[in-house]
Amino acid sequence: DLFLNNRFMDALALLKPRRNQSMYHAMGYSSILVMQAGMTFEPKDMDAAMSSLGESLQTCQKFRKKVGIIESLSNFFYRQQAERLTEEEMHAELCYAEVLLQKAALTFLDESIIGFIKGGMRIRNSYQIYKDCQAMINAMEDKEKLTSTLTHFRGGVSMGIGSFNLMLSLLPSRVLRLMEFLGFSGDREMGLSELRSGAASNSLRSILSTLTLLMFHLYISVILGIGDGDLKEAEALLAPYKNKFPNGALILFYTARIAVLKGNFTFPRDTSPLSPGN
Repeated sequence: DLFLNNRFMDALALLKPRRNQSMYHAMGYSSILVMQAGMTFEPKDMDAAMSSLGESLQTCQKFRKKVGIIESLSNFFYRQQAERLTEEEMHAELCYAEVLLQKAALTFLDESIIGFIKGGMRIRNSYQIYKDCQAMINAMEDKEKLTSTLTHFRGGVSMGIGSFNLMLSLLPSRVLRLMEFLGFSGDREMGLSELRSGAASNSLRSILSTLTLLMFHLYISVILGIGDGDLKEAEALLAPYKNKFPNGALILFYTARIAVLKGNFTFPRDTSPLSPGN
C-alpha cells in the first residue's frame, strides 16, 4: 500500500529492519530497489539492487529445505513432492525463484558474454523451481482446500508460470523451439490464463500479475504488432486499484496509457500561447 501510494522511502523503511529475518521482507525490499534500478539505470542503483538481491537469496535460503547429497541427486531426477516440504519451505522456494529471476534480469544488463551466461543459468533455475512449485500446489489442490497462506503461494505460482509462458511466447519461432527443447514453455494462452488467475486471486502478488497483463495489453502487443491490446480487460484490471490508489504513480501511468490508445486527449482551454522564447 505504501509503495502504490508513492511512499517509496516509507515502504523501504518498513521492510528494512526484518529483511535479514523474513523471506517476504527481504524479497519486498530488494524488489523495490530492482524497480528503482530499472527506471534510473544509475550504476549506484544497480549495485544497491544487486547487493540486496544477493542478501535476499541468502535470507530465502535459510528457510528452504535442507537436503543432503543423496537427496539432492534424487531431486535432480524426481521433482520434490508437496508432502516433503512444510508450508514455510514451499514459500521459501517460491520467494527464492522470484528473487533469482530478478537477479537474472539485472545480470543481463551487464551486456557481456559472462553476464548472459549467468543470467541464462539463473533463469533456467528459477523456471525449474516455479515448475516444482506448480507441481506442489496441484498435488495439494487434489487433497485439501487451500489455506489463506497457500492462496498467496498459488497466486505467486500463477504469476511466475504465467509470466514465463507469456514472455517466451513472444520470441521468434526458431528461438522458441530451442527454448522448448531446453525445457521451457511458451504457451501464450496458458500464460494469459495463469496471470488472470493470479490477478483475481486477491493474493500478495495479485498486483504483479495485474501489472504484467497491463504491460502486455498496453505496450508489448502494440509495439510488437501482434494484435490490438485488450483495452476492456485493461480497464477492468485497473479499476479496483484506481479506486484504492487514485494518485499512485503506476496507476496514473497506466490510466494515461489507456487514454492515449483510445485517443482520449484533453488539452487545457485557458492556457496562454507559449512565448517565442519558449
